[in-house]
Amino acid sequence: MYVQITGTNFIRDTNSMAIINTDVNDKNEYYNKVKLLSLQKQEINTLKEEIDIIKSDMSEIKNLMVELINKV
Repeated sequence: MYVQITGTNFIRDTNSMAIINTDVNDKNEYYNKVKLLSLQKQEINTLKEEIDIIKSDMSEIKNLMVELINKV
C-alpha cells in the first residue's frame, strides 16, 4: 500500500517503508545524468587506451631511432 507524503511528489510504501519519488521529470533527469556519466566514463577509458597506444608507439619509435643512431 502506498501513502502520499503531504506537500511532496513522494509516496511511502507502507510494507517496506521506502520513499518513492513519483515526479516523472525528476526520474528522467536522474536517468539522463546517469547515462551522461556512463558515457563520460566510457570516453575517459577510450582516451586512456589511446594514450597507452601512443606511448607504446613513441617508445617503439624512440628505440628504432636509437638503433639507427648506433648503426651510424
